[in-house]
Amino acid sequence: MILALTIIDALLAIGVIVTVVMQSAKGAGLGAIGGGAQTLFGQKKSKDEMLARLATYFAGAWMTVTLILAILTRRLG
Repeated sequence: MILALTIIDALLAIGVIVTVVMQSAKGAGLGAIGGGAQTLFGQKKSKDEMLARLATYFAGAWMTVTLILAILTRRLG
């Protein structure tokens, strides 16, 4: 059981990392001039919102599994 939770914990941590890295930088500066057309039509913004929401879910699940894993390890270990 602890092994399965450890694997799930690692996969959730990777999910958090990937979704955060895939988000575009908030302070794009002058680089936003070239990609401004995407933002006008909402494509880039909706992608970032979806990735932010997904990262939040991954982080919440990761924290929950990590807490459960810590409690089980302390009780069984």
